[in-house]
Amino acid sequence: MQTPILNPTFELNPALFITQETTMPPAIFVHDIYKSFGKPQETRSWLPWHNNGAASNGNKNGVKKKIVAVDHVSFEVRQGEVFGVLGPNGSGKSTLIRLMSTLLLPDSGEITVFGHDVVAEPMAVQRLINRVSVEASFFKKLSPMENLLYGARLYGLNGQETRREVEAILKRLGLEDRSIYNPMEQMSRGMQQKVAIARALLSHPRVLLLDEPTTGLDPRSKREVQAVVRELQHADGTTILLTTHDMNEAEVLCDRIAIMDRGKVVALDTPANLRALVPGSNGHQPTLEDVFLELTGRQLVTEEDAQ
Repeated sequence: MQTPILNPTFELNPALFITQETTMPPAIFVHDIYKSFGKPQETRSWLPWHNNGAASNGNKNGVKKKIVAVDHVSFEVRQGEVFGVLGPNGSGKSTLIRLMSTLLLPDSGEITVFGHDVVAEPMAVQRLINRVSVEASFFKKLSPMENLLYGARLYGLNGQETRREVEAILKRLGLEDRSIYNPMEQMSRGMQQKVAIARALLSHPRVLLLDEPTTGLDPRSKREVQAVVRELQHADGTTILLTTHDMNEAEVLCDRIAIMDRGKVVALDTPANLRALVPGSNGHQPTLEDVFLELTGRQLVTEEDAQ
């Protein structure tokens, strides 16, 4: 076992980053990734429509504030595991997913997917991954079959074999015959998310990136999507990176969890070992919420998030 690395950012119970040695190379390797938005720039206050450079950004000096979304983050995702990134809204989770999926370029640092650099080899990475976001886009007047056949053509797939594969994937994820051929606007959000995962599976990804796939779903739909995630790991050995701010979902699904706050990873370990960072009291077993509060002094889920 490697020597634990202490995170000096937090004085309260510094997080331990524990990575067990493995003979297999990592599926995803993230090293010292940094990404910011809104780099400081002088506004041209002499132009009349800038109103002295203050009205557009709220800064009396006319300087746009830089926001650090991902702040020197490092970790590895092992082949075949479900790796969770847990944190509140605005912690940098979705930005991290976009960096891994080649949708954004990092300011510095390195990300590789099965050895392929996301900046130097984006096409090679795109052939290995697929991504499902919290708001998957569809042609709602079309059926799941029609949507997936359209997606299949984008992947260069066509013909009767593709149609049979689409039907097999949809049935595997729990869609009935009548649902497969009815307009998607008649389906629940949970069923639509299943179709989004089915569409991602058409490319046979070795890595599936799930960006808060159950946010906004009712409890039943959430359980259905979570069951799909477990089945993909156990049946196919798919490597899955899941972002969420649902601590119960992270504990149920994930082999290991990285807790993020304000762009930094403040703890990384198995759910059980993370809970062991916080002592229980009065017979109360600590939760991941307790861990987050202990490390950051803040609640993991705010009232706004809960709504």
